[in-house]
Amino acid sequence: MIGTEREAVNARKGSAVRFVFFASFLSLAALGVLFIYGRTMLSGDGPVGGGPAAQGERGPILDRNGKILAMQTKLGNVTIWKPELREPEETVEKLSGILGMKAEALKERIAASESDFLYVKKKVDQSAIAAIEALRAAGELKGVGIEPTVGRVYPEKSLASKLVGFVGDDNIGLAGTEYAFQNALAPADGSGYGDQVFLTIDANAQHLVEKITRASFEANKAEAVLSIALDPRTGEILAYANMPDYDPNDIRSFGEREMTDRIAVNAYEPGSVFKIFSLSAMMELGGITASSTFVCDGAYDTITAGGERIVIKCLGAHGTVHPKEIIKYSCNTGTAYASDTVEAAAFARMIENFGFGAKTGSGLPGETPGFVRPVDRWSQRSKQTIAIGQEIAVSALQMVQAATAIANDGVMVRPRYVSRIVAPDGTVKQVFDPEPIRRVISAANAREMRSFMMAASSEAGTGHRANVEDMRLAVKTGTAQLIDPETNAYSKTDYIASCMALLPEEAPRLVLYHVIIKPKGDSYLGGRIAAPPIREMAEALTDYFGIPRGRNEQAVHSGTVTIPAAGDVSIGDHMPNLVGASKRSLLPLLSRSDISVEIVGDGWVRRQSPAAGAPISAGAKIRLELE
Repeated sequence: MIGTEREAVNARKGSAVRFVFFASFLSLAALGVLFIYGRTMLSGDGPVGGGPAAQGERGPILDRNGKILAMQTKLGNVTIWKPELREPEETVEKLSGILGMKAEALKERIAASESDFLYVKKKVDQSAIAAIEALRAAGELKGVGIEPTVGRVYPEKSLASKLVGFVGDDNIGLAGTEYAFQNALAPADGSGYGDQVFLTIDANAQHLVEKITRASFEANKAEAVLSIALDPRTGEILAYANMPDYDPNDIRSFGEREMTDRIAVNAYEPGSVFKIFSLSAMMELGGITASSTFVCDGAYDTITAGGERIVIKCLGAHGTVHPKEIIKYSCNTGTAYASDTVEAAAFARMIENFGFGAKTGSGLPGETPGFVRPVDRWSQRSKQTIAIGQEIAVSALQMVQAATAIANDGVMVRPRYVSRIVAPDGTVKQVFDPEPIRRVISAANAREMRSFMMAASSEAGTGHRANVEDMRLAVKTGTAQLIDPETNAYSKTDYIASCMALLPEEAPRLVLYHVIIKPKGDSYLGGRIAAPPIREMAEALTDYFGIPRGRNEQAVHSGTVTIPAAGDVSIGDHMPNLVGASKRSLLPLLSRSDISVEIVGDGWVRRQSPAAGAPISAGAKIRLELE
């Protein structure tokens, strides 16, 4: 049992919790079937079920600012006609080197092929094709052919791969946006051009969040790590990170673990982060107010009318607690006693009003509805255990949707990941506007809950490691135990650590949520391992989006700015300060033969190496990172 951060009730769980996870198991099994189907489609063997391959040009997928994330290009399928093979050993060695394959494996494939004709590798890029053509022109690689085709390339590789998705050999979408918007991306009549699909994510913000998420994944030796950054005012998903991830350019190198979109598909017990919704529901129902008091002596201990004893333990004895302290210390005892103030049926309706037990309607493929047991099948302890985030299964997507109600003074907004669809001629065909769903709680109760969450980011709160200097953060951490399938009881080794933040607290512009599944590092507590990545994301995204805080002062002026003419930059004996310089002004540096200049990204210089003032001599290596 882990009390405040471990949110366990006693290890014995009845059929209620086991059913939740049985339902989750069935959904994952169904996902496995879909995965196998997708891999079969990719293999090119057997029927593809999608009709003839489209002959036109598939439309691109772009981020909110127009950065290309997926596009169509000319590719080639590399083939071998065995009767024409000359010097097969040398051919295999050269061909495998160009294609990045193991020579021995290729030899075995050729020898094992019962047909004289075989595909060596499909959808090879133009650089490899050019290398093969050059050797063929020189009289080498006899028996090797190139079959022209078109295919999808993903310039940013694994960036937002779970959201972007991938296509099969027939250029038909099999996952992510590629699948969900197949009809828009594919040319309407099989020829011509498909539409452009603009996502809501910002590629730069996505890169920042993925970097932090990948570091958390590696440091905690986790099974998976998830991060979402969402604008609660509009529902726009700004960053969507799933680790482990995959490169859609090389889909055959990855398996189900890497390709599963856990943010939308996985259902799990949320743990103590759920307390922000359960206590908000109790306030809305009139069961508790900010001044309500409960006594935590280390455990909730009660005898039901039917004689059943219910014990829910806490990490420590918190004494007299108000709802603010319940959130601040993540007090299980206080939460359970607070749940006694409301009727089960009314509490269940509030949970459903927050969106739990139903898909968000975001349109993400394979999205789970989670699981909320009908109230007539609740046990005597269900209300208390659900209140602390157990005996209920949610998705990460549902959690951030519910959080928009807390952030938006009570109004819940649907998450969305597509911004607009634009025709090939530039005509905007469809705009996905913000979609308020309903008022869930009053504005006063939403603001009250944010103030409670801000207390959790204080030095004494469970979320203090998420605290950001000069920023009022509303935070809640959680640690949930997973069911051990062998014992049907809570595992002593497998946990889900998480942390949620709304910022700035007074008028949130970001909802951040970080989930670590089965960490195997030094700790498994959400306050210890999930809160620091939230702080890093808050720091990075606050600066990137220019969200006001103490050290991001907002200038007020007439709106008229005089910009001096910018000339090309130059580098002499010492490194100048190039921060803020445009990419265009840097281009003359690439012609320098005495120094090596690497320009990374687009826009303006954000970071440079060496630092300004450093001496520069012949052979110096200079790196300029642009955003």
